Amino acid sequence: MKFKRSSGIILHPTSFPGPDGIGDLGPEAYRWVDFLAGAECGLWQVLPLGPTGYGDSPYQCFSAFAGNPYLVSPALLMQDGLLKREDFSDRPVFSPTEVDYGQVIQWKLTLLDRAAERFKRTASAELKREFDVFQQDQSDWLNDFALFMAIKESQGGVAWSQWPEPLRQRDSRSIEEFIRKNQENLQRHILRQFFFFRQWQSLRDYAHQQGIQIIGDIPIFVAFDSADAWGNKELFYLDENGQPTVVAGVPPDYFSPTGQLWGNPLYHWDVHRASGYAWWIKRIKATLKLFDIIRLDHFRGFAGYYEIPFGMPTAEIGVWRRGPGQDIFDKIQQALGDLPIIAEDLGEITTDVVELRDHFHLPGMKILQFAFSSDATEPFLPHNYPVNCVAYTGTHDNDTTRGWYHSAPEVERDFCRRYLARSGDDIAWDMIRAVWSSVASFTLAPMQDFLNLDTAARMNLPGRLGGNWSWRMPADALSAPLQARIKAQNTLYRRSVGPEPVVPPKKPTY
Repeated sequence: MKFKRSSGIILHPTSFPGPDGIGDLGPEAYRWVDFLAGAECGLWQVLPLGPTGYGDSPYQCFSAFAGNPYLVSPALLMQDGLLKREDFSDRPVFSPTEVDYGQVIQWKLTLLDRAAERFKRTASAELKREFDVFQQDQSDWLNDFALFMAIKESQGGVAWSQWPEPLRQRDSRSIEEFIRKNQENLQRHILRQFFFFRQWQSLRDYAHQQGIQIIGDIPIFVAFDSADAWGNKELFYLDENGQPTVVAGVPPDYFSPTGQLWGNPLYHWDVHRASGYAWWIKRIKATLKLFDIIRLDHFRGFAGYYEIPFGMPTAEIGVWRRGPGQDIFDKIQQALGDLPIIAEDLGEITTDVVELRDHFHLPGMKILQFAFSSDATEPFLPHNYPVNCVAYTGTHDNDTTRGWYHSAPEVERDFCRRYLARSGDDIAWDMIRAVWSSVASFTLAPMQDFLNLDTAARMNLPGRLGGNWSWRMPADALSAPLQARIKAQNTLYRRSVGPEPVVPPKKPTY
């Protein structure tokens, strides 16, 4: 699919300001969309929106289909009459600069439980009808996800591989008995999903009215402790007890000298192939209901993936295996047509990865921070970009541009200054300008770069345990001067996207 020349910003909803300790889908999200529209950006990129599990990572979710209940806006629930002012009387004092997930999760689930209780007692007939339709529309994953979460709660939160064998193995009689005894808990999890999807769809509709497309993210692998692995064991390399035999990761690279040990179960691709990749087609279809464009994370894994024996302490020991290749994309295309997919083709890229990407005319990714360790032939330098690519200053896995520049070797800093013909005193905006002026169809930068923030604002350091995914944007960040500066770049480099003429939509307020 050919992308129209435009630009955008990477900002995950958890990073929005707000009073409840974590960004959400409420008023600040709408203010963000207004900011993008006023800057004439046509793109907003987010990380995966699934329910986060281990390490609070959006790349380790309890489901590939469900939404993150911590993103549900209490302000919007209040507008729906499902929360009252007295429900906020015990709100903790939260940090405005970072997400304290332990404190936030406890608070948000308390509010969601209060909203669920009020929904049962006082929800309008219209809202209940919406809920019924939602349950019907999402029935192919929703009930199983709610069951997984309810059992997990009943077992103290441990991974499903540690559940009693009848539940671990999905013994039909045990499952039926659990469902019969836990209707209220199951309904609670289903309601949380209803709240999330209802709020996200309203926000996405508003973004469309403002001329903005949303780029979402599909992690190639799912978490081991997920409804997907528990409910579809045959699709993964798991032993008779449900433990992985091999796991995912990447060998030593730019990010980590010992590689990255992700620990996700690996796909049994022969089983997927025999089903016509039915699970993957369902996953892509569900994702396109959330986003307009998909960034397919770790695209190279479809050509070949790195297999690490289960139990290894690092990713230094492993072997490369052949992936499904062209076959899976042929089947997806036959089922869903040409798709708006961005291939995340970073890391160790071999000829087969390039051939797979180019066969389907998928744009790859160019990261400017990677460009200055070589010479003028470096593919990450803007003068070498093809039109059909998506160019970034950096992504959520990189340091902020300012942080990168101050920690880079002097030889790279020197090359960077000479290439950009700049002193480096305003390096984040110098690199934004270089990316925006390129021929790349799409250009994006993290919000941290537009705010010229240092390493303290980094979103994720791959391989680091803890301390990731917690950055929050300052409440006064969306200023008129910043918006004007971004708009000027979009105008100067022909990336401006204006909204379609529409009836002014209703925005939520506190």
